[in-house]
Amino acid sequence: MLKWIESTGKTEDAAIQAALEQLGLDRDEVTVELLERAKSGFLGIGSCPAKVRVTYEAPDEPEVPAAPVQPAPAEPEQAAPVQEPTAVQESAPAQDDEVAQRIERFLTGLLAHMGAQAKPVITVDERGSYAVELVGDRLGALIGRRGETLDAIQQLTVYSVNRNLSHRVRIHVDAEGYRAKREESLVRLARKVAGKVVRYRRNVTLEPMNAYERHVIHTALQDYPDVTTYSVGTEPNRRTVVAYSREQVQKR
Repeated sequence: MLKWIESTGKTEDAAIQAALEQLGLDRDEVTVELLERAKSGFLGIGSCPAKVRVTYEAPDEPEVPAAPVQPAPAEPEQAAPVQEPTAVQESAPAQDDEVAQRIERFLTGLLAHMGAQAKPVITVDERGSYAVELVGDRLGALIGRRGETLDAIQQLTVYSVNRNLSHRVRIHVDAEGYRAKREESLVRLARKVAGKVVRYRRNVTLEPMNAYERHVIHTALQDYPDVTTYSVGTEPNRRTVVAYSREQVQKR
């Protein structure tokens, strides 16, 4: 089922980040609706924070059957002796294994339907987040332009696996180490553009990016001298602006 929360912050990105931290989700697991834009006001008077509505997919709550009424025993029963755990109990399938099996079944079927010669390799970390690496040949079609196909595969997997689960699990899907490579290239791009912005004292608007990629740009430049970043436009054409920070220069 779909649920949502509303969150506020000094900027739109700050409001979104606050909601993600509250939900314990990643940006690509939610959709965001801007309710109110941030206003700086005049000399701090009349300012108001940005307000967003973050919608996410929550697992359906299982119905709890009513406990049957047990008749009182005619005679008190003797307590069963406490037994030590057996090897059979230790090897019982855990919830983690069940989730991994659901991920594998869904992705195997999806990849076969797409005609892709690939298989999922699944690992889970200590926080219970699942990392899926698609292994095979010629995986470029599964990645797509700027990772768009890979993002779609991840979103479908997250939605399918989390249906009817009692708790939501995080799932990250990657192929050929694309996400780490993309993040490194975005950091290099951000610093290169920031250098030009400072040198020429002119703002630069980057190409449209998804929320995660914009977050990488913001994070990479959050401590860069004389530079600030913000986002403009609406999805899916929302862009990050790397701007020359005149306020910092005036304070010197």
